Amino acid sequence: MNLSLTPEITDRVMNDLREANSSFARKYPGDSGARQPVHTVYGGAQIFKADTARKLGNVALNSLQEYAPNFVEFARLLGMRGHENLPKSKAQIVALTEKLERNPGAIRKSNKAAWLLFTIYNRVIDKLKQEPVEDFRIDFEDGYGNRTDPEEDGHAQSTAEEVARGMSEGSLPPFLGIRVKPFSEELKARAVRTLDIFLTTLTARTGGRVPDNFVVTIPKVTLPEQVKSLVNLFKALESKTSLSPGTLKIELMIETPQSIINHRGETNLPILIDAAEGRCLSTHFGVYDYTALVDITASYQTMMHPACDFARHMMKVSLAGTGIWLSDGATNIMPVGHHRAVKGGKPLTAKQKQENREVVHRGWKLAFDDINHSLMQGYYQGWDLHPAQLPIRYAAVYLFFLDGLEAASYRLKTFVEKAAQATLIGDVFDDAATGQGLLNFFLRGISCRAITEEEAQITGLTIDELRGRSFVKILNRRRAISSVAS
Repeated sequence: MNLSLTPEITDRVMNDLREANSSFARKYPGDSGARQPVHTVYGGAQIFKADTARKLGNVALNSLQEYAPNFVEFARLLGMRGHENLPKSKAQIVALTEKLERNPGAIRKSNKAAWLLFTIYNRVIDKLKQEPVEDFRIDFEDGYGNRTDPEEDGHAQSTAEEVARGMSEGSLPPFLGIRVKPFSEELKARAVRTLDIFLTTLTARTGGRVPDNFVVTIPKVTLPEQVKSLVNLFKALESKTSLSPGTLKIELMIETPQSIINHRGETNLPILIDAAEGRCLSTHFGVYDYTALVDITASYQTMMHPACDFARHMMKVSLAGTGIWLSDGATNIMPVGHHRAVKGGKPLTAKQKQENREVVHRGWKLAFDDINHSLMQGYYQGWDLHPAQLPIRYAAVYLFFLDGLEAASYRLKTFVEKAAQATLIGDVFDDAATGQGLLNFFLRGISCRAITEEEAQITGLTIDELRGRSFVKILNRRRAISSVAS
């Protein structure tokens, strides 16, 4: 067959392309499949203790049991699909609950909606008892307020000591970090001093260690130089405190227009990420600072404002395939009743209790809708600001995973079978990223306890394959098994 291109020409062109493809693959490695928390609780540094996560779980559980004592009421006040067909009288609710407790499998076949809503409610309760907080940020910024330098110095030291105690006692959440003040001209010195005191104290107490999944959050980022400065501080602190090089990681708060688009009209997020020199793990969207800075008045500063959707999608597009986690902001209407009973004083009246219920239920419904809006846009993590929001966080997330379980299972099972077949017969299979994306649905659901490993096996994957968290490893393992068998 006649050809115009010589091997020398094609090799030269292909070598150039190989370098470009390799560079692209390094910049866009895709999602690793590592566990990402479904939320971050921001709490003022002045109140942080080693057992804060457990205390927040207790408050959350009390709130759920007081304002939604059964799964029917919970589903109804949140407007979950299928609640319309659930019983309304207390006697009927009790009877249905007893049936579900005795034989949930049978009810699942005859009344899937009832099983689903019952399961969500009970898994939320279990989550609040076992792991109420997945990620906590010790906040020295908005949640901390303006305090004197001696006060902040003291809290930087005391929180480090509490973290060290939590590491020793095993009471910390799986993910933890601190948020310092912005690296603006006015606040940079205070931010650096707090970071220094905290890490110096912590490593002195722990023998040069920080908690697993520890991160430092820098708010209101506008310039790559701010990120670069934090990286340089990390290097110096790692050297001085005997931390291994690269231990300290960065989380960027995206809450200014300049974080999205810089003064040259460029998309700024990749530039900010590059400045982190591989240390950036995640980005958090700050709804209320962002909307304020684009001149949206307070009455319209909400999670669902179109300006927020624009910023979210810019973050999504800019960071897609990089492996950087994205987190949405928080609903700032707290589900807390206005009336408080005073110890030794008069109990609340029936009217006051009802008013409290209405306030809490409105706050819950708002948070539920906001979280669903985030999930729909591919944001699987968000902020929580009050323990009473935790039941709603998990309810929304669990509904998202359990409601989509069957469809996702079928897609992943089919995809694995086709991919494995292509690999076995020698065809080129170059869509591992899609397979990992489908697998990640189950990994996220299992990590937050929305779905069980046994339920995920409907995909045809084994528990060992699921725990391996890698689509490529699944294919390689199945190919090896088939090769041995043949």
